[in-house]
Amino acid sequence: MRTVNVHEAKTHFSRLIDAAHAGETILVAKGGRPWARLVPLEEPQARRQPGVLRGRLHLPGPQELMAPLPEEELQAIETSLLP
Repeated sequence: MRTVNVHEAKTHFSRLIDAAHAGETILVAKGGRPWARLVPLEEPQARRQPGVLRGRLHLPGPQELMAPLPEEELQAIETSLLP
């Protein structure tokens, strides 16, 4: 991390923001004390696109999803929850 004083930051601001954009963190000091920090922005996350899996993902109908579990599956769940 590079440290620069306020005067240098004002004089070379364009260079400093280019360095921050390239991934460098720059600490700006005022009176010898840390005052501000120039950091690169985080990459924006990809926007969600509804319908991307349409036709590729098949879910069972509501009747099947809401049907009770078979007895052996219920027993397996109960035994896994016991201490």
